[in-house]
Amino acid sequence: MADPIEVKRRLAAIFAADVEGYSRLMGSDEVATLEALTTRREVLDGLIAAHGGRIVNTAGDSVLAEFSSAVDAVRCAMETQDALANANSTLPENRQINFRVGVHVGDVMVRAGDLFGDGVNIAARLQTLARAGGLCISGATYDHVRKILPLEYTDLGAQTVKNIEEPIRAYQVKAQGEAASSASKEAPPGDRKPLALPDKPSIAVLPFQNMSGDPEQEFFADGVVEDIITALSRFRSLFVIARNSSFTYKGKAVDIKQVGRELGVRYVLEGSVRKAGGRLRISGQLIDVTTGAHLWADRFDGALEDIFDLQDKVTQQVIGAIAPELDRAEIERASRGPTGNVDAVTEYYRGLPHIYWPTSPEKNDAALQHFKNTIALDPAYSPAYGGAATCLMWRRVNKWPRDNAEDDAQLLRFAERVKELNTDDALALSGLGFALVVNNVDRDYEVGIDMVDRAIRSNPNLGSAYLSRGFLRVWDGGSDTAIADFEQSIRFSPRDPFFYTTLIGMAFGHYNAGRYAEAANWTDKAIRAFPPYFIPGLQIALMIYVGAGRIADAQRVMADCLRMMPHWRRSTMPTIPEWDGLRSPELRMKMREAQLKAGLPE
Repeated sequence: MADPIEVKRRLAAIFAADVEGYSRLMGSDEVATLEALTTRREVLDGLIAAHGGRIVNTAGDSVLAEFSSAVDAVRCAMETQDALANANSTLPENRQINFRVGVHVGDVMVRAGDLFGDGVNIAARLQTLARAGGLCISGATYDHVRKILPLEYTDLGAQTVKNIEEPIRAYQVKAQGEAASSASKEAPPGDRKPLALPDKPSIAVLPFQNMSGDPEQEFFADGVVEDIITALSRFRSLFVIARNSSFTYKGKAVDIKQVGRELGVRYVLEGSVRKAGGRLRISGQLIDVTTGAHLWADRFDGALEDIFDLQDKVTQQVIGAIAPELDRAEIERASRGPTGNVDAVTEYYRGLPHIYWPTSPEKNDAALQHFKNTIALDPAYSPAYGGAATCLMWRRVNKWPRDNAEDDAQLLRFAERVKELNTDDALALSGLGFALVVNNVDRDYEVGIDMVDRAIRSNPNLGSAYLSRGFLRVWDGGSDTAIADFEQSIRFSPRDPFFYTTLIGMAFGHYNAGRYAEAANWTDKAIRAFPPYFIPGLQIALMIYVGAGRIADAQRVMADCLRMMPHWRRSTMPTIPEWDGLRSPELRMKMREAQLKAGLPE
């Protein structure tokens, strides 16, 4: 009788990789897929060895390796994805081999060189959460690498994964600046070259430097810039780049001329903010990127309570330099009176970042509380109502824990208050109007789209409002008018990290027009840029793939949906996967039929 094989335990960083869409690639061309996979495995195997890793197991398109260091495992994963992206650049999009990688640090069992246990299983499950060509790590891994590796970590919250009893904290990992570059790569071909200058003065406001010496004041500096962008955007005679694109340059040394080419603007405003005690200093300089000339530079000092007055002075100086012909009435209309409560402004600034990157239920809840604090401190501060409504909308679309009845009641209270204020604040109108439709509050579509229309009339440069109106239109069965809104959104924010939402919106518009193959092509572009947890986009993709007759792709998307919503079944279909924004009964029926054709379980 053979001696029993000894089993040992040790702590290890487990690296799990798998090819996204492998079955589809093999079904299309087995020989070409195997050849491409062989070359990429040579790259992958070499990098694992170079970083001190050991390959434990391979099966078809998957690789399992262990490292003694979490830092080495994550570095290996990032270098692997960079190298494989370069290899893919010579292939057509439908033949590219994209690995998804998961890394977890945990206790494993070792027997005859093989690894077993939850540590291995968690890494494999994290791999399924990663986007194609991307990396997803566990909270344990994040704790080891976050201070050492200067990467961009997006908290995905606690994820429930198959055969793992406790939810796993997960983080998406990107190289810094990758979000913007990936959006650029996914842009329609016409948007990859330098953008043409608009037929009106065009400007981008870059993030200002925080000169306060306190990292906690970063939110305040960003909030000041947000308000300056908003003030400039209210001028119909200007073309102003959206905040989401401007902020992709945050923390980077930039070539101003390159910024002008990438954003398609003639002028760039940059500067700094210093907040100390009860005093505030805003410095700025305006540059003509076509010549490199500095048109204006100045600084403004005042009490914190004068914050809006100081911002208006910056705005007026900019206007005087680039569009002196604007009449006084338009300048007065765009100026805002002070809130009178600097604590309310500060609370609003604290909540702002999480409107744009609501990466977890906890951060979304924290942002909502900041906006509620703002409202409590100053009930007339209208932008806070739009911010709070946007938080409630994100709860709904991401299926985060919520009390539907209470959320709906809050939205109605916010809408009533904004009506009482008789405000034309575009952020309040757009955020509330969109949320009222998405959250199905009284199913009052007309009220919602009217608010978004009013937001665009008030602020014709608000790219996010065009995006919202585009979705409201496609959810009602619209096509070309919605596509025009999405194109406007792209132009106002050509480097938007949420570019994938615009792509799937464009796909939806073509679907409604009956252009199913074109819709599926847009969906292919969108889905490659999706974050790991984007249920609404996946549901749209599923419907479009079924409409285009690409059932295998629809089934793959269904598998992703079931991974995120394991309790989703036909019996629960009216409640769990309900597509909240759809107004058109025909689209609701098509969505349900597509879910069944894609294999929604009984």
